[in-house]
Amino acid sequence: MELISSAEVIQETLAGAKRGGVNDQILLIWGQIKAPVIVPLLRLAVFFCLIMTVMLFVERIYMSVVISLVKLFGRKPEKRYKYESIKDDVEEGNSAYPLVLVQIPMFNEKEVYQLSIRAVCGLSWPSDRIIIQVLDDSTDNTIKAMVELECQRWASKGINIKYEVRDNRIGYKAGALKEGLKREYAKNCEFVVIFDADFQPEPDYLQRAMPFLVHNPDIALVQGRWKFVNADECLMTRMQEMSLDYHFTVEQEVGSSAYAFFGFNGTAGVWRIAAINEAGGWKDRTTVEDMDLAVRAGMKGWKFLYLGSLQVKSELPSTFKAFRFQQHRWSCGPANLFRKMFVEIATNKRIPLWKKVHVLYSFFLVRKIVAHIVTFVLYCIVLPGTVLIPEVEVPKWAAVYIPCIITLLNAVGTPRSVHLLMFWILFENVMSLHRMKATLIGLLETRRVNEWVVTEKLGDALKAKTTVKAKRPRSRVVERMNMLELGVGLFLFFCGCYDFAFGKNHFFIFLFLQSITFFIVGFGYVGTFVPSS
Repeated sequence: MELISSAEVIQETLAGAKRGGVNDQILLIWGQIKAPVIVPLLRLAVFFCLIMTVMLFVERIYMSVVISLVKLFGRKPEKRYKYESIKDDVEEGNSAYPLVLVQIPMFNEKEVYQLSIRAVCGLSWPSDRIIIQVLDDSTDNTIKAMVELECQRWASKGINIKYEVRDNRIGYKAGALKEGLKREYAKNCEFVVIFDADFQPEPDYLQRAMPFLVHNPDIALVQGRWKFVNADECLMTRMQEMSLDYHFTVEQEVGSSAYAFFGFNGTAGVWRIAAINEAGGWKDRTTVEDMDLAVRAGMKGWKFLYLGSLQVKSELPSTFKAFRFQQHRWSCGPANLFRKMFVEIATNKRIPLWKKVHVLYSFFLVRKIVAHIVTFVLYCIVLPGTVLIPEVEVPKWAAVYIPCIITLLNAVGTPRSVHLLMFWILFENVMSLHRMKATLIGLLETRRVNEWVVTEKLGDALKAKTTVKAKRPRSRVVERMNMLELGVGLFLFFCGCYDFAFGKNHFFIFLFLQSITFFIVGFGYVGTFVPSS
């Protein structure tokens, strides 16, 4: 009866639209559905947001405590594991050094291919104990010719470098790495090092990383830290530096120290090939083949070691389009991997329960799913929604206090950028729109779940172009606009205006600032603009 009466009311209201003003009829319909539908739904959303906020808060506090204890008691890797530098042996010669394969996967890397090849060829390791493998999946024949020529140039200097191409791109990066390990000369190698095309290791990289693997047969992976050469290029790269520095300074360090497990970052890491093989090799079932391999190897009982002092130069994406594609891959892939491996991890009998809980709850659920969803839902939907529906409230501890504490904890990774925290919060909330969307795509395994777009890097291209008088490329405004961000920005601006006129919580200050940030991104004024050639 309630459903029938509600339908009749709505029909009568619509029929009366001709007699009264349209605005009056809309308000009447809103009044009919607000109390029985909208208010309960919003309260339910608030409830779930509060739960997710507490989960995220507890996780951040826990990691802060662990990292503090690690620093306080000086639990350096050299003290936790056997470590002894590899030295030349008069009798054995270079055989004391294990044979290492270095893989450099590439795809149309016109601007940066020389940087990585030059840096890898400069590694201080016996020339007869290292093989450099350039895996070029480029579709541009001109770029392929340039990369091949560069490899030949270094080969003429006595460097053992191999240029490998495929006739397809099956599996993307995972497929290239997998094919590289199948080469006959690679089968004799005990370890493999991976550097993406924009990464530039220091000459002593192997000298510092390999002793941990050589003297500790239960370690499968030694991961280095990324150091960003273009962090000061624009405000967007500074924001990325803040997020990634926290990831390396806290998340990776905690995983390594407390569980000997963390997600492989896909580059700047040394793998024991036996561990890769035991885990089932590279798989291309998600867009995070690196994390997939790490989880499978961790489930086999292998240990991982993170070396924060082992820094490798790399480049951050400085255009918003490249950054957005990267964030889609980094958010969608883990969620999809969680969906695929949940049962396998939960039923695993080779690892202790506490490590299993860490992987499922902390590593996947809180950091890869909850963090992305609650950020956008709470601050861009629920909080503005309570402005329009004052019957529902968000407690101040969830709306103000906890977010402030979490924000301050994030500043630990990049102390030099503490003055940019406000900008970082606003920008992260904008990016949470794309991260949440990608996370849901991964969980539900819908379209774009396996979308792979290589993150475009500029290298020295921008510097070369800016030696000439730089001009912004002339492009139509419509081509630069991001409609999704503009739509959210309009919603937040409307809620801000409503709160300014009728509200009592002063949320309009945040809503106006957040809407402006969405507008800036929506109109395309974020990141680096590459001048036309």
